[in-house]
Amino acid sequence: MKRRRGAPQLEYHLLVLVTLGLVAFGLVMVYSASSARALLGSNDPAYYLKRQALYAVVGLIGLVLLSRFDYRRLRFAAGPLLLASFFLLVVVLGLGVAVNGARRWIPFGPLAFQPSEFAKLALAVWTATLLARRPAPKTVGELVRPIGLVVGASCALILVEPDLGSALAIGIMVTAVLLVSGTPVRTLLGASSLAATLVLAAIWLEPYRRARIFSFLDPWHDPQGAGFQAEQAMIALGAGGIFGVGLGESVQKIYYLPEASTDMIYAIIGEELGLVGAAAVIAAFAVFAYGGFTVALRCPDPFGKRLAASLTALVCGQAAVNMSAVMGLAPLTGVPLPFVSYGGSSLVAGLASVGILLNIALNRGVAAVSEVPDRRRRDSRARPARARSRRSAQVARG
Repeated sequence: MKRRRGAPQLEYHLLVLVTLGLVAFGLVMVYSASSARALLGSNDPAYYLKRQALYAVVGLIGLVLLSRFDYRRLRFAAGPLLLASFFLLVVVLGLGVAVNGARRWIPFGPLAFQPSEFAKLALAVWTATLLARRPAPKTVGELVRPIGLVVGASCALILVEPDLGSALAIGIMVTAVLLVSGTPVRTLLGASSLAATLVLAAIWLEPYRRARIFSFLDPWHDPQGAGFQAEQAMIALGAGGIFGVGLGESVQKIYYLPEASTDMIYAIIGEELGLVGAAAVIAAFAVFAYGGFTVALRCPDPFGKRLAASLTALVCGQAAVNMSAVMGLAPLTGVPLPFVSYGGSSLVAGLASVGILLNIALNRGVAAVSEVPDRRRRDSRARPARARSRRSAQVARG
């Protein structure tokens, strides 16, 4: 018995090309969006570009390694990964660096690590492992134990940081893997209603979240306060028109638009490259979604199918939330644009997800192929076993 690996399919090449294209495009846009601020702050216009390039190299190395690492082995690491993620989420609350009132990063010398990004991957592996071993939950009670409790505890720790965007991304990811596993829609709707109630409570209890919701409903009510970021994003998108003002020619990035190189980089894309550039980014993530979900649909392994669906939903869900917030279709939640926004933890985690997806795409074609010795060949090489025709079988019996 011998295992033979199938040739890479179209979705494999699409994932590689789209990912590398978005990373390269992200480096260009990070430099464009941050060069003026970096020049004024550190006399080095390429300061943020150099750091992002370093993160990209680390992430691409991880992508290559994970694309060659058999994803099936991750099932045995699901428990330890989940425990490690909970440990880091607790540590960041005590030892994390406070930036803009949020403790989301653990410092490591000149770099910083965001545990919530690691928690997303750990939950993706754990939920895929659990749902591959047992039937999909059919009722809200079955869904709550243990998936709801584990995911809820993780999201609660993330909300304490606070980081509502990462909690929403985890919710999107878990919903996708439950759909693929066969959980009824009515069960998901019931659980979503419960989760929405808890999210609304978390929003109402935190003043800055409450202000963001009100600014989303009417950003012009407080244009110099809570609605300032949403208002400046709309100005940037409107100023870009169809073809944009030109690469590097943005005005909003010069201290008008907060977080121009991170959460709001899509607004800079719309300003500099116009509707054409903004639509191209949406198309790129649509192609990524097609490739990732095609890998999930064609994978015969239950664990691989669920893991591919969860990772694809994680990347594309974050992209959808980010672009919707910039365009004023959703409240601002601080979710970065995958592969494009400045940020090391997000970039490395996103490229790691793609590496696992590529390995699933390659190994879904691995099948057991029976081979038997071929006595008609002089070198006695084996040939694939196949059923005999009726005539040859009768001759053999004779």
